[in-house]
Amino acid sequence: MIIMDTTEKANILNSYYASIFCCNCNTLKIKSANSGEIFIINTKVIRKRLPKTGRNKSVGPDGVPGEILKLGGEAMTPYLARLLEISLYNATIPSDWKKAVVAPIYNGGYRLAVTNYRPISLTSVVCKQLEHVRAGYLRQVWDKNDWLYEGQHGLRLGYSCESQVITVCQDITDSGRGGWYRCDYNRLSKAFDLVPHDRLLTKWRPLAWIRG
Repeated sequence: MIIMDTTEKANILNSYYASIFCCNCNTLKIKSANSGEIFIINTKVIRKRLPKTGRNKSVGPDGVPGEILKLGGEAMTPYLARLLEISLYNATIPSDWKKAVVAPIYNGGYRLAVTNYRPISLTSVVCKQLEHVRAGYLRQVWDKNDWLYEGQHGLRLGYSCESQVITVCQDITDSGRGGWYRCDYNRLSKAFDLVPHDRLLTKWRPLAWIRG
């Protein structure tokens, strides 16, 4: 059945995304850095980020377009830094920053099937500035305390899919054994960037005998 009404389309997509949502939490236990350092909003980072803000970037639920931040430039920097400081030090964020406008993106296959559209969340442009500042600080802490595994190539500055492939090829070359090598890749269909570790490990267990 082909649905033409936009509201009905939205409701069907919403029902589908809700049905596949996974609430399994991946709990990570990490030790404190004990560095005694106080996290301070780096205005230099914000000043560098604002010119890169896309004017045509989709607006989040707060209704603040990226063009305002871009045009504001230097004059906007201290106010934005103060806003982010208040949010961090009070351990709270505006309610609109917790919301998102969800847009379905065609992911290949039969175009009329709701299962072939993945959700993209459009969040606050201002909140993304806070996320960028905090992510930069966390990367510094991880690097300083050597918390990241050297084989972690995803979401790291200077690393990529290409660097991971090069590393694997180099490891095979350095082994010097010759002969055949087998690589097993596992992909969770319709994962939508939400992969619970316990389910991933469960799928890998049948391959344990291959890895020996």
